[in-house]
Parts: sequence; structure tokens; C-alpha cells
Amino acid sequence: MNPPRPSLRTRRSFLRDLTLGITVAPWVTRGLMAQSPNSVIHHASFGCLGMAMSDVSAISKHAAVKIVAGCDVDEKRTVEFRKKFPDARIYSDFRELLEKEKDLQTVNVSTPDHMHAPIGVSALNHGLHVYGQKPLAHDIHEVRRMTEIAREKKRHTQMGIQIHSNSEYRTACKAIHDGVIGKVKEVHTWSSKKWGDTAAMPTKIEQPPEGLNWDLWLGVTAERPFIGGGWYHPGNWRKRLDFGTGTFGDMGCHIYDPVFKALALTAPLSVRSTGPKPNEHSWAIDAVIEYVFPGTAYTEGKTVRVVWYDGDQRPPQEIQDAAQFVKVAKGEKAEKGKAMPDQGSIFIGTKGIMILPHIAQPRLVGKEVEGVTIEKVEGESHWHQFIETALGNRPKADANWDYAGPLTEAVLLGSVATRFPDQTLAWDAAALKFTDIAAANAFVKRTCRKGHEVAGL
Repeated sequence: MNPPRPSLRTRRSFLRDLTLGITVAPWVTRGLMAQSPNSVIHHASFGCLGMAMSDVSAISKHAAVKIVAGCDVDEKRTVEFRKKFPDARIYSDFRELLEKEKDLQTVNVSTPDHMHAPIGVSALNHGLHVYGQKPLAHDIHEVRRMTEIAREKKRHTQMGIQIHSNSEYRTACKAIHDGVIGKVKEVHTWSSKKWGDTAAMPTKIEQPPEGLNWDLWLGVTAERPFIGGGWYHPGNWRKRLDFGTGTFGDMGCHIYDPVFKALALTAPLSVRSTGPKPNEHSWAIDAVIEYVFPGTAYTEGKTVRVVWYDGDQRPPQEIQDAAQFVKVAKGEKAEKGKAMPDQGSIFIGTKGIMILPHIAQPRLVGKEVEGVTIEKVEGESHWHQFIETALGNRPKADANWDYAGPLTEAVLLGSVATRFPDQTLAWDAAALKFTDIAAANAFVKRTCRKGHEVAGL
């Protein structure tokens, strides 16, 4: 049910208070506009191409949304945005956009990972509701602060793990909650992506291409020269330690999401990497990361093990055999659902096994679950959930930061663990620190470049 529209008398009283000199923070007035179910939502996009274009295009399809501004440090990446939203104003500096666009209510932050927190927190400080791409931030401390600040300012949020709202993931979570495979004993998750690099950093320094503001692209990170050939921009920043979060940061937030949700997981107790270590500038490939989480109502025992594999790594053969996966030669086809998907999860329960590909409906394996039908749950627009919260038509979005923050923290712990292979890192979530390997705490929080600090981070 929609909340009642503020009365004319209430609005007049508010305006009267303003004229009498009562100080009202700018974010309060923005927030009031965003609470009216009949408002037009003025929205801006940080990022103008790639995932940003996907996000803003989906958001713009909501009838109440007007796209009024876009921001990108690379002029070439604004061309399509200008064509699609010809009335929108274009900026290169996110700080200028936030200062000049006084009528905004919502934004999406769909930039490289290292700028998620600076832009997201700045938007919150301006009283805006924020749709932030995954991973929520580049570092664990940033994620915690984003979650806390959004809660303090009572702003609506959503993280860009859009499959969270799809039928496939919703159906899988309900199946676990309904006890279809019994209590979950362990989970194995994987992605074939390879957002890492073992190559030496090129030594040839180039001038940034025309239209790219390299200083703004670097943002909060340390100053350095531009290297061409796509080493940083526009695509390979995910591989670099200072800018991206590797395969796990990229896909872990997606693939761990239904595991986290279905099992009602909280902060992990420990994390251990047995894969390769990143070099001085790039994330590694072929990660194997094992978590131990406290047990929940949906798991067997006091703890539950969740293991991640990426690149060419996969769950042990006995796990693949239990899931009834068959080996398929290149170019051959297997019976539908029998070949191991490139990305997905295996939930091992006391009554059976559930296979959840990324992205497809779950299927069951095991005698006790043979013939059992999984009840399908319908999906909805992840982006429009966010807009509906800003309109006041729903209390919160499903992947709001109170949920997505702890999920992202858990994922980024795995990235830290890869720096300390074959060592078990015990984690104190309340204190936001590792309790046994002090050196790991250096990677919980980074130092922002002077002149690019953001209040609250």
C-alpha cells in the first residue's frame, strides 16, 4: 500500500518554516521530494558506457524517472549517452555534478571499483539515494562506512547484483529455506573468468588519449603515468590491484549472493587461500578460497564451509561426480543440465544436492529429492525496486546495503586472503580486523590521495 501523500497544509507549513529562517539541510529537501509517490525522480549516472549504460537504461524505463545528468572522465564514453539522453547535462568531475545538480534524488555509481566509495559516499553526503555497482567498494573499510553512512542518513540503497531479483536466484533461495535438500553441509562456487594477470607491467609510458582526464580517472589512488594498450583503461582495470578486485570481487558478489541469502550467512570466522598470490600490480588467476562461516538455521553443524574457485580451478572431482556432471569435449553437447556450467554453485545438503548455474534455474540431484519439484518464484526489476523505494512505494530494496554491505565485506576478505596464501586468517568483523596475521590488516583500509579525500571515509 502506498503511503499517504503529504497534505497541502503540511507542505505549506514546511515552506513557511523555510521563510522564517529555520535551517534545513539540503539533503532533507531532496529527501522530501523523493518520498512523494507522485514525484518525478531526477536521476544522474556516474559512468556513461558499459555497465553504467546498462544501469541507467534500465532505471530510465521506470515511468517516474527523468535522466538529468551523466558523468564520465572519458569524453568518448559519453557519445552514446548523449544520443540516448539528449537533454541530460554531461560532467567529467563527479564533485561538480553533485554541487550543480540541485534537484537530484537518485544516482547510480557504475564506475571502476576504486571510485565506488568516494562517489557513493559523496552522493549520500548530498542526501541522495544511491544504486551502487558491485562490489560495493574497493576495500573492506569503505564498504563498512558506506553501509553505516547510508543507515545514518536514512537513504535508500541498492547494490548492482541484479540476478538477486531474478527468478533463478529467488527460486534457489526459497528451495533452501523450504528444506528441499535438508540442512546444507557445504557449498562450492566457481567462475571461469580470469580477471588477473601474470604479465610484467609495460614500461612504455604514453600520453592519455584525447578526451580522457587521467587525473580524475585515478581519483583517490596514487598518481602514476598512463600506460596504453588497455592496461588500465577502458577494460583491464579489473585486473589491477589498485583499481579492481579481481575475478572474485567481480563475480563473487554475484555468485556468493544466493549462497549468502539462502543460508542467512553472517560474517565469516576465517578465510584461507590456497591459490597463487597476486604480484606487485595485478591480481592472480586460479584462486581457491575457503571460508568458514558460523552455522545458521539452514546449515548442519556449528559452522559451514563455502569454497570459491576461479579461472581454470573447479571443485574436486568427487564433488563434480556427486553433482552428476559429465565431461564434455570442446564442440560436443551434453544432456541438458549435465555439463558443468562455466559459473555457478553446488549446495550439498543432508537430503540431496542443488545445482545453481549462473544464470539458470536450480536443479536437484539425489535419490531423496528425485521427482521433487522446486517451486518457482517470479522475478522483478532490480533497478525499479530501487526507484520504488525512493518514491516511497516500498520500505527498502532487496539488495540494500544493510544486506549487500556484509556480503561484499565477506567477498573482499577473500581478496585479502590471496595475498597470504596457505595461511588461515581469523576475522573479527566487529573490530574490522584480522586477529592472527597483523600484516593482513594493511589491506583493510587504504589511504586516499591528497586532495581527493571524502568526508566520512
